[in-house]
Amino acid sequence: MPVTESQVLDALRQVVDPDLHRDIVTLNFVKDMEIEGGDVKFKVQLTTPACPVKEQLHDQCVEVVSAIEGVDKVEVEMTAQVRSRVTESADLIPGVKNCIAIASGKGGVGKSTVTVNLAIALAQTGAKVGVLDADVYGPSIPLMMGAADEKPFTRDGKIVPIMRFGIHLMSLGFLMEEGQSVLWRGPMVAGTVKQLLQDVDWGDLDYLLVDLPPGTGDAPMSLAQLAPLTGVVIVTTPHHIAANIAGKSVGLFRRLNSPILGVIENMAGFVCPTCGTVSQIFSGTTGEELATKLKVPYLGSIPLDPSVSDSSDRGVPSLVAFADKPQAGAFRDIAGKLAQQSSILSMARKDLTRLGDPQQRPRFAPVAE
Repeated sequence: MPVTESQVLDALRQVVDPDLHRDIVTLNFVKDMEIEGGDVKFKVQLTTPACPVKEQLHDQCVEVVSAIEGVDKVEVEMTAQVRSRVTESADLIPGVKNCIAIASGKGGVGKSTVTVNLAIALAQTGAKVGVLDADVYGPSIPLMMGAADEKPFTRDGKIVPIMRFGIHLMSLGFLMEEGQSVLWRGPMVAGTVKQLLQDVDWGDLDYLLVDLPPGTGDAPMSLAQLAPLTGVVIVTTPHHIAANIAGKSVGLFRRLNSPILGVIENMAGFVCPTCGTVSQIFSGTTGEELATKLKVPYLGSIPLDPSVSDSSDRGVPSLVAFADKPQAGAFRDIAGKLAQQSSILSMARKDLTRLGDPQQRPRFAPVAE
């Protein structure tokens, strides 16, 4: 008997996405099936190109379909289409599928460094990525991305982002003169964040990472109120003070109904470049301990490596300059987990929307112009 499409689909119902807890047929991941005799070919369209279980799902698909009587060859192409966040009618960034804020309680934890390297890691998987430097008082993304001397231009009334390493960039630093400082109060900060969102031609992006200033001031609150965030990532270091203040940031975003995607620990153990021994330089609260305490996902840790800050100072993200070092692998792993958590939240919100749950989206308060 010839192999039928229904047989293949029935077999694929055994393949369950470990994050979404449903089989790939129910999730409508199976696309473009072709059957010629005993040869079966189809695509599996995941929710992100950075899916950390991509190979696992591929192997399971081949295994269950190969077990069907009459199947001689199975060819599975793994593709991805990033799912969009639930948007408001007056969305400032309609072409952005996921807007993710990168926050910290205090300065000096390497939040901007984490932002640019996560952006690079996501882009290397094939995702379309942008970075918005929302630190209006100390914009550092232009320098870290080797674009400090760039000036954007406008097209059709919109600011065109600067492109570096395949990333769409926008920062107040591009619009200011060298050495110019910002002396603004709350309403002006809120208005600037709004302009950097709506007046920039972001195009169609899978992920927009927003590098926030440290603390719980006007910029973080404005972003949470203005843009329907997919979620927030908290960056901390192994210090009691950093963990304590990071907890306050989590509290702020929870009050603003912004989901917490997870905690990233930066400047973790130092890996000796000669012997490979890992030394714990700091002895405070770890990122994993903080995540457990706050009951949020732990996305991973990034080892302490002087080359990370050195490369940033030279305008080349460390993931590009030192692609084979342990820190590069850490950034890639964390990017996968970040995409994973974004997909889980996006799918959950869409399910709630279909059910008509009135609590499925954050409520946004007005922001001063």
